[in-house]
Amino acid sequence: MSRLIRTFAALASLGLAAGCSSAPGVDEASVARGPSQQAASPFWVDPASPAVQQSQLWRRQGRTQDADLLKRIAEQPVAQWPSGDDPGSMIRAATSAATQEGRTALFVAYDIPHRDCGQHSAGGAVDADAYRQWIGRFAEALGDSKALVVLEPDAVAHIVDGCTPGEYHEEREQLLSEAIVRLKQQPNTKVYLDAGNPAWIQEPSKLVEPLRRAGVERADGFSLNVSNFQTDATTKTYGVQLSQQLDGKHFVVDTSRNGNGPLHGDRSQAWCNPPGRALGTRPTTETGEAALDAYLWIKRPGESDGQCRGGPAAGQWWPDYALGLARNTKA
Repeated sequence: MSRLIRTFAALASLGLAAGCSSAPGVDEASVARGPSQQAASPFWVDPASPAVQQSQLWRRQGRTQDADLLKRIAEQPVAQWPSGDDPGSMIRAATSAATQEGRTALFVAYDIPHRDCGQHSAGGAVDADAYRQWIGRFAEALGDSKALVVLEPDAVAHIVDGCTPGEYHEEREQLLSEAIVRLKQQPNTKVYLDAGNPAWIQEPSKLVEPLRRAGVERADGFSLNVSNFQTDATTKTYGVQLSQQLDGKHFVVDTSRNGNGPLHGDRSQAWCNPPGRALGTRPTTETGEAALDAYLWIKRPGESDGQCRGGPAAGQWWPDYALGLARNTKA
């Protein structure tokens, strides 16, 4: 099951300010945007991400090989997860930078009430009205910029698996439907409503009606595998099946950590900082499948899933885990 994390505690755990200078002889832009990424992906790369800053720090400390390995994360576009009561400042900063480069900024809207059933990523808006206001601020900040928004990871799947109490189902579906309508008022924003992953809701047909009630027909499509480890092949097959049952709706797939597939064995903890995992397919719109719009890095690789296997709190940057993901990557 996907367990998601709050983000942007990462910079604090690094002990680095977003505006810190690069190490002597290291060009920050070259760290953040490699030539191969520029050619293959239309998405914006954050030049001050935790991975960029960690790479710079290790280079200053003489850990040149580790710094180079971490560029496998730093050079790729990764989704931003705006948090707090007003997500606008972070969104405007990202969209402004992306627009200057002629690229699309990636975001995750993750503030639904009763989020994650009170588990590792508990929180979210205090009530429905607060959520409507938050989504309104989120959408307004996007403006006319090119943006892709993954809407509320886990929210629909938690309805299907019963983790979210039944008394909240109708409200949640209504809020998701309203959120899609509001976000789609922005002329250059694409919205993908999250639909979990193949190992969670194993029969895609169980998602069809909840997704319809949540307004997926008004969205550009649905997202799969957010913060999980299912392989490209498994997820694509599942996505095509669900797409066919949703009148051909398109989808996107999170490949940020699925390079070695899921951890086999104890499924109850397979989602939480599993060892031996690797970065997956780099973000691209060249997928070889008409219904699959893009492979994306939605989960921010290197941020902890929670305090398991020696990890820090959910959402905090964990450089050792990030290095392991990069080192294990085959490409």
